[in-house]
This record gives sequence, structure tokens and C-alpha cells, in this order.
Amino acid sequence: MAWSFNAAVLTASLQAAFVVRAVLRRHRQPASRVAWVAIIAALPIGGILAYIFLGETKLNPIRVQRIRRAMRTLPIPGKTAEALIDAEKKFGLPPRLAPLFRVGQSISGYPPMGGNRGQLMEDSNKAIDAMVADIDAACDHVHVSFYIWLADHNGLKVAQALMRAAKRGVNCRVMADDLGSRRLIHSAHWLEMERAGVRLVRALPLGNPLLRPFRGRFDMRNHRKIVVIDNHVTYCGSQNCSDPEFRVKKKYAPWVDMVARFEGPVVLQNQHLFATDWIAHTNEDLTALLASATVQETGGFVAQVIGTSAAVRYAAMPETFVSLMNAAAEELTITTPYYVPDEPIQMALCAAARRGVRTTLTLPMRNDSWIVAGASRSYYRDLLDAGVEVREYPFGLLHTKALTVDGQMTLIGSANLDRRSFDLNFENNILLVDEAFTQSVRARQQLYMEASRQITLGEVVHWPKTRVLWHNVLAMVGPVL
Repeated sequence: MAWSFNAAVLTASLQAAFVVRAVLRRHRQPASRVAWVAIIAALPIGGILAYIFLGETKLNPIRVQRIRRAMRTLPIPGKTAEALIDAEKKFGLPPRLAPLFRVGQSISGYPPMGGNRGQLMEDSNKAIDAMVADIDAACDHVHVSFYIWLADHNGLKVAQALMRAAKRGVNCRVMADDLGSRRLIHSAHWLEMERAGVRLVRALPLGNPLLRPFRGRFDMRNHRKIVVIDNHVTYCGSQNCSDPEFRVKKKYAPWVDMVARFEGPVVLQNQHLFATDWIAHTNEDLTALLASATVQETGGFVAQVIGTSAAVRYAAMPETFVSLMNAAAEELTITTPYYVPDEPIQMALCAAARRGVRTTLTLPMRNDSWIVAGASRSYYRDLLDAGVEVREYPFGLLHTKALTVDGQMTLIGSANLDRRSFDLNFENNILLVDEAFTQSVRARQQLYMEASRQITLGEVVHWPKTRVLWHNVLAMVGPVL
């Protein structure tokens, strides 16, 4: 009896301690704090364990220090001052769109720069073919970073191109997320690349799972997709290094992605972003590579890399999305596979539609995450009430992450409209103003929309109460994850 009483007192004390910890945690919205308090109170042991492994959105402090030091000390080609650039004055951009680059610069430090050119890849296979061709043409270096890299047809095509480049003396540096790319990392192909001279890094290594609470959450991942070649070419988009058939989750295939190839100063910003990640994991200094780069802003369009992570600034990615939504005057078109917004994003999307902006959100009909799928649909009724057009794409997993504003501005990259991208993942995106490029992205979005089924307010209103309950329960989990 005494033992039971002591155990109960100990459990209650631990519950109280973790409740206080959850309430005092910085960078948490009230909904998140309430959710964690409820879980810890309802599930004394399970709730405490869940909080230990999932409640702290923090990275290994040593890695954070190295990333921040690299961001401070590595030269940013073309950057001449710490002041935020007035893109309206410098480039003559529309006054509604120009300040958006100030938001991006405040996050990563990369100023908007002119002289960029971009080409939207036709499809996933053509994107890989273009990457391989550029790697085969490389003279000095190739830098590659992927969240998921599979040992399938496309994945091995890139690996073989890197090995060919390394054997002819090109410096090849590869980062693959230790969780997302685990199948390749633990295969013979990884060792084969290493033997060929490709320098390999396992990004955010998992290590001993029992020690993870002391080094940060295991599911804080490097979700970036970066390819940089000879300081001349970069790729940015949603695609992992794999076949569109994505055989590890083949029942959701094909993965439908959007990737663009860029030239110009924005290449060097992606290079800087890759370098900060590389230095966080190795002792190699890439200062000389960036310091020797030349910048030309003549011709082309204005663009900027926006790199976000828990090591940079809390809420940077949702700030970017909200700013873009608020800037839309005529049309706002969003394509994303995962929609689990925070309140400011949901309100900004609804507000855009209410002020007369034609606002469209296209999502996949079948999602590889049943939690995200259900949580996303919990937001449909409010979106539809506000006048947002919601569509679901039925032909595979629509994995594209793209946003266009008024046919002039594009955001393309790796970030989703969900809390994982907001709070946990390392993401990379490119923001640009160019009517021609934006129209190519918008045309691709239109193809998705035309192939999708439009969700109506009438059908959502008549969903069974059990379905609504299930969706709302899943949405309640969102602030915890």
C-alpha cells in the first residue's frame, strides 16, 4: 500500500513537472500547450514519454551553434550590407510584392537579386535527366542534398553520375537525410559512392534512440532538396531523388512533383544554404568556394532563396506564407500535399477569398499520411464558407509545393503548409517575381486543377457526424506533432 502511494505521488509529481515544462516552453502556440497538458494529464506515463520524445522542438545545440556561426561567417555572394533591401526601389517591383523579399531576407539573410533565369522541368524523370546531364558536364564541384534518396532507377542514375564526376576529379559532396534516405545509406550503393570518391554526409544522424531526447527530436529532419553545380546551376522543388513510382509507397504513386532549374545569383544563395548544412556536419570550410564566386545581376528576374529551420528562426515559414497570402490582390493559387495550418495561415487563406481574391487550394485525394489527410479535411468547411476553391487531385500523390500570386510571383521549393514544415524541418524555397516563369508554374497548377475533383460546401455540410468527429480529432493532434 505504501509503495502504491509513493508511486502515485511520484507519478503526480512528474506529471506536474512536465505540465509546467509544457506551459513554460517558448515558441508554442496556446493550442499546443493545451494539447500537451491534456495528454500528460490523461496519460500519466504515456503522456510523459510522448513529451520527452516529441514535445521539445529543439536541435542538437552544438549543431545549432555551428549552423548559426556558418551563417554569420560564410560570405554571401552579392550581399553588400546587413540592411534589408528595398526591392521596389532597386528593381522597380510592384509595391505589393516588393516587401515580401524583406521578409525572406530577414529569415536567411539572402537579399533579393536580379539576373536570374529559370526553367520549369517537364516532369520528374526529365528533371533527373537534366540533373544527370549537368553533373556530367561539371568541372569543379557538385553539391547534392535530398531528404529521400532511393536506390531505384532515378536514384541510381544520379549516384552513378556523381561517381563518374568524382572519378574525373570533380569535388562531389552529398548530404542525405539519415531517416528519409536510410534505405540508400544502409545499402551497398552508399559504400560504392564513397569508394568512388564522393564525399558523403548523413544529415541529422539518428544515433541511439534512447539518447535522442538529449539531442533533439528524432523527427526533426533535413527536408531540403538542393543541387548546385559549379556555382552556375541549381535545382529547387519538391522532388526527392527517386522514381515517380516511389515503390516504397507504391499504392499512392505516382508522386507528382514540380522542379525548376535556375541560373544566376540565386544559385550562390542555394550554395550558401548547402554550405551551412555541410559545415554543421563536417569540419570542412567552404569559405573559399563562396568568396571566389562572381555575381552578375544583369538581365533575368529578381529571386531569393528562403531557407528555414529550427536553427534559424521560429515561425519563419508560416510568416512567409501569410505574407504572400496577404499580398494577393487578384489570384492566389496553392498546390501542396499536406495542409495542416496554424491559425494565422487558415485565417489568411480565408481572408484572401473574402476580399475577392480567386483563391484555390489543390491537395491530393489520397494522402500517404492518413493523419494529415483527415486533419486537412477538418479545415475544408471554413475554407469553403469563405469562398476558397478546394480541389482534390486523384491521379497519384500530388507532392508539388508551389504558390503563385497574381500571375507575377512564385514560391517553389520543399516546404509544405503543415506544422512539420513550420516547426521541425529544414526547408529550402525560392521566391521570385517574373510573369513568364510564374505563368509556366500557374499553367502546371491549372493542369492539376482541371484533373482534380472540386469539393463543394454542400457535400462537406452533409458529411456524417462520425466523419467530422474523426477529422477534428486528428486536427487536434496537429499542435502536438
